[in-house]
Amino acid sequence: MLIIRSLLFNIAFYANLVLWLVLLFPGFFVSRRAFMQMVKLWGRTSLWLLHVIAGTKVVITGQEKIPPGGALVAAKHQSFLETFTLVTILDDPTYILKRELMWIPLFGWYLAKARCVPVNRRAGSLALIQMTARAREEAQHGRQIIIFPEGTRRPPGAPPAYKYGVAHLYQNLGFPCIPIAMNSGLYWPRRQFIRRPGTVRIEVLDFIPPGLPREEFFQLVQEQIETASNRLYEEGRKELGLDPSTASGTSLSEA
Repeated sequence: MLIIRSLLFNIAFYANLVLWLVLLFPGFFVSRRAFMQMVKLWGRTSLWLLHVIAGTKVVITGQEKIPPGGALVAAKHQSFLETFTLVTILDDPTYILKRELMWIPLFGWYLAKARCVPVNRRAGSLALIQMTARAREEAQHGRQIIIFPEGTRRPPGAPPAYKYGVAHLYQNLGFPCIPIAMNSGLYWPRRQFIRRPGTVRIEVLDFIPPGLPREEFFQLVQEQIETASNRLYEEGRKELGLDPSTASGTSLSEA
């Protein structure tokens, strides 16, 4: 049943994605704010499909801790799930992402419409300067700048691999940072077909006010996210009945 439900969900998820790529086209002719509301609808329909077909419910706690206005959002990144889920819980979010995604026909145009912040990873220190300038501009318009501090998806329970880009942004934006922890990788493993039934937990933590020294912030944001994510990891592992050695993902043959 796990394989069948996973297969059905993946078919429905990508069919829904293609549908929304078409439905979003009129968004080019409305305001960015209105366009983002349409994007949020895509995120909510995806979560509904995940719950109904795969039996995977997403529970988000701590949303009342999100301060109004511009902010830096530093989120754990374990699966594709959070890339569309975070959009649904923030007022006016945008992403920091690699520049190459902007080149994808239609999808990249939507990223440009959403005023996402591209990063040219080959530009070295210049990339940080350009990224910071764009992110500051968006935050000053009251937007929440989402960054995955580790830069890529990490298996649940894996040692942290945070990069200093998040500290650079925090230091130069002058806005609070909202850490977000989760255990999504247990239920939506990276690079795997399986979608496990259960309860994905995403937790918004106490925001970090602006003005801390760079190194102090860098240590604090890691400590907060990793402590909470490890706790959620243990909760999810117990719910799924997974052994620690298999918690980061089960192969199709094992499923």
